[in-house]
Amino acid sequence: MPRPFRMTIAALASVVMLAETAASAQSTDSGPLQLETKILLGDVRGRIDHMAVDLKRQRLFVAELGNDSVGVVDLGNRSLLRTIPGLNEPQGVGYEPSTDTLFVANARDGSVRLFDGDEYKATGRIELGSDADNVRVDSEAKRVVIGYGSGALAFIDLSARSKIQDAALKAHPESFQIVQDRIFVNLPDAHAVAVVDGASGKQIANWPMAKGGNFAMAVDRDRGRLLVAFRSPPGLAVFDINDGKPVAVSETCGDVDDLFVDAKRSRVYVSCGAGYVDVLETSAKSYRRIARIPTAAGARTSLFVPEMDRLLVAVREGTARPAAIWMFKPMP
Repeated sequence: MPRPFRMTIAALASVVMLAETAASAQSTDSGPLQLETKILLGDVRGRIDHMAVDLKRQRLFVAELGNDSVGVVDLGNRSLLRTIPGLNEPQGVGYEPSTDTLFVANARDGSVRLFDGDEYKATGRIELGSDADNVRVDSEAKRVVIGYGSGALAFIDLSARSKIQDAALKAHPESFQIVQDRIFVNLPDAHAVAVVDGASGKQIANWPMAKGGNFAMAVDRDRGRLLVAFRSPPGLAVFDINDGKPVAVSETCGDVDDLFVDAKRSRVYVSCGAGYVDVLETSAKSYRRIARIPTAAGARTSLFVPEMDRLLVAVREGTARPAAIWMFKPMP
């Protein structure tokens, strides 16, 4: 390689590292989120998708979609514990404590792989057909719900460890939330939110969405609101959870994929692939952005763990930047 080209790469790496240092300093010195640490994920390449947590062991599960693996992070020691290889584009993960089981949903082959929650040995496999995606643990109903295919939710019985029911939808489901006897489902290809009866699996309502790309969703249980984030154009819409009537709207950063409600502080955290986490303050009828925290390009998935009072952001590998989990502490 010619010497001038080597110098260009070195210079570029230095610029990226300086930019990340500046971003970290901005988030740790002040503001509603302070960057505590970056937990390296090892040799992980490509896109990183959703995460889940085992609270008892303080372990984080990271769907490393582009790497065909799931990372297991020890949050207590703030280090990588191990990696589960040999998967097929894992998109969604969910940990179910009563059976001590990790569920991993795979996009490429539509399978759901089951692992024990201690040594992570394979304990089962459920075939859904195609594009297995988001995973939600419904502890009250003793089941796991998984979005998949061109439009369905699969209900997995914990005892039988198999699919016992489907809920048909008009398009592929993205983020969905379970609220007592109802399931609210983002259908970006249909520009709608579907409301599904959790017992029968039948759709009972359809809420049309004015914007596109409604991938992320959260529930403000204290206020009885459903929060939906959009990509095109970027924004947040808030609805009354009982009838779908609009409550508020707000701008957000671009390429959002996750959002969470911090009930303790009346805040909302929005993670975006544009390289930011937006922090919004909630009130009676408004959601106002109070901070935009720099992260990294492509870091659009996150997980807020109220029990640990931490926001965890998945940062994929980049130029002079290894794949890592950035741990933020909400302030005050």
